[in-house]
Amino acid sequence: MAEDKSGTGAISRTGPPISAAFLVMALGRRVKDHVENRLGEHGIALRHLSALGHLHRTPDVSYSELARRAAVTPQSMQDTLRLLEKAGAVVRVTEPGRGRTAKLRVTDEGHRLRLLGQAVFDAADAVITAAVPSGGADLLAPALLAALERFPVEPGSAESSRETS
Repeated sequence: MAEDKSGTGAISRTGPPISAAFLVMALGRRVKDHVENRLGEHGIALRHLSALGHLHRTPDVSYSELARRAAVTPQSMQDTLRLLEKAGAVVRVTEPGRGRTAKLRVTDEGHRLRLLGQAVFDAADAVITAAVPSGGADLLAPALLAALERFPVEPGSAESSRETS
């Protein structure tokens, strides 16, 4: 690839056509890094935002159910939630104790962090859709979703463990 000499911001390239699959994978990595860095500026990571989103939609869900939904181990989810509790973003509404099912809820601070996370995703969406020709932005997310739905879930992937749990 060569830098744009025309001042339009376009990158010129010689050689065979670029693979759409390759571009989606590269963009996905770059967007994930960007989102994680912006969230990190506020002391949270994507795993924290995910847990807050699940708890927001399903209050009182247990550690093990949250772990299953996120395709992580219960121990990993406990670590995530422990950090969120320490930050005041989540509160336990049941007494702690071995063998007891913990019920958790999002606090006002947790809702603030969840909305902040949504703003990070909105900003990333804006960067992506700004690159789409006029009138095409409304078609982008549905087209990507349709492409996603056409790929089978790979055996052994994090997504397959989420579906079989």
